[in-house]
Amino acid sequence: MSFSSKPLTFAIPKGRILDEALPLMARAGVVPEAEFHDKKSRALSFAVEGSDMRLIRVRAFDVATFVAHGAAQAGIVGSDVVEEFAYPDLYAPVDLNIGHCRLSVAEPVDAGDTATASHLRVASKYPHLTHKHYEAKGIQAEVVKLNGAMELAPMLGLSGRIVDLVSTGRTLKENGLRETEVIMQISARLIVNRAALKTDPRVGELVEQFRKMVAEKGEA
Repeated sequence: MSFSSKPLTFAIPKGRILDEALPLMARAGVVPEAEFHDKKSRALSFAVEGSDMRLIRVRAFDVATFVAHGAAQAGIVGSDVVEEFAYPDLYAPVDLNIGHCRLSVAEPVDAGDTATASHLRVASKYPHLTHKHYEAKGIQAEVVKLNGAMELAPMLGLSGRIVDLVSTGRTLKENGLRETEVIMQISARLIVNRAALKTDPRVGELVEQFRKMVAEKGEA
């Protein structure tokens, strides 16, 4: 079966990035069918207007997995996900300049001075980036993997610190936490499967469409 007879699958994330990504996708010619915007729809796969492409809407971490393993040929996801998984078959050629936030360390406001600690327990859904951060500082970190409600971990004694995404810092403040270190700045990226980029010309065309769109937006 030729590539032209198979739909090109484009993975997009649920959550914070999607609202910002949709206008950029439209400028790049990726416009989902009407059902995509139906809040009552439970569908996860959608056609793209005037295209042989299909969209799949999945969790952000799963976007990277689908693309890295070739089940989707392209997608949009935060650079935090790209760096956490570091899949060799994943290529992030375009910074979309949206979805800005940061991956930070936070601890209780009344934690006192913990700067000299040699062993820490940290709650995060980013075990790889958390270990990497503390290894560089010569600190042994035990990472407790959580997928949400990170702010509860210090409150309930599960960990002394958390590593999580921070935008305004309001959620941290409301839960008695303070941001103490920034591990990395984050923005959304167009990602593609490396093999698909080499073998399917539609993937290269998509990359160029997004590159052009981002350049035009920057010049506006």
